[in-house]
Amino acid sequence: MRSLSEGLGAVAFLLGSCGGLHAEIDAGTLRVCADPNNLPFSNAAGEGFENKLAQLVAQALEAKLSYEWWPQRRGFVSHTLKAGVCDVIMGVPAVYGPVETTLPYYRSSYVFVSRADRKLDISSIDDPRLRQLKIGVHLIGSDGSNTPPAHALGEEGVISNVMGFMIYGDYRDADPPARLIEAVETGRIDIAAAWGPLAGFAAEHSPIALHLTPIEGMERFAPLRAQFDVAMGVRHGNDALRDKLNTVIIDNRSRIEALLSAYGVPLLPLPNEQVPEK
Repeated sequence: MRSLSEGLGAVAFLLGSCGGLHAEIDAGTLRVCADPNNLPFSNAAGEGFENKLAQLVAQALEAKLSYEWWPQRRGFVSHTLKAGVCDVIMGVPAVYGPVETTLPYYRSSYVFVSRADRKLDISSIDDPRLRQLKIGVHLIGSDGSNTPPAHALGEEGVISNVMGFMIYGDYRDADPPARLIEAVETGRIDIAAAWGPLAGFAAEHSPIALHLTPIEGMERFAPLRAQFDVAMGVRHGNDALRDKLNTVIIDNRSRIEALLSAYGVPLLPLPNEQVPEK
């Protein structure tokens, strides 16, 4: 799952950018902030599921679709949405301070990924076998920030056998986050703890059969958790666009689920209070 660390922009700047946003929407253009090299989410060729979702949204709004490309790294929101050069980010945590979020359109989980021929079938963060296996996790930033499963493994005292893979990686290569799953395929590591959409897409396209299991047992380490709801994000105060996007999500629930399933995204039921109703 993408983790960003954003500061609050100046109020005057945000207010100043809103006029441009409404002009673009009124002109019939939906400007999407996206990473050009981050499958399965998005790429410049329009091959990611967030690209396909953006197409669905633009069609529903009877709007043209355009992109502002920026690497999905720290500063992404500041350089795109807050800068006023685009209107919506297609995938953000449903509770995410730097943006105003829509209704969630899916829930997924971090998963353990291993080669199917290893028959590991590990699901719990406290499985004793994890103390002996070589485990791969994603690291988020240059400061070595960790994903929730990596933190939980640390709480369990599983440290010396954990290998970190930068989620940003070498941007000259295609889809840098995929290096973690490739390490499972080649046997460089025994098992990976990865965000479900990334792992599910990799499993769909892997030459090696992969086994995925949602990670369980992390509730002991609250506020750490393995499951997250994902929404779209707009600038704070842009209620008009948020409400339009909510309508698209409500009216196209089955189409969105089918799209995500086609990309191998492990889907979990949304909590009842967050399930959109017509």
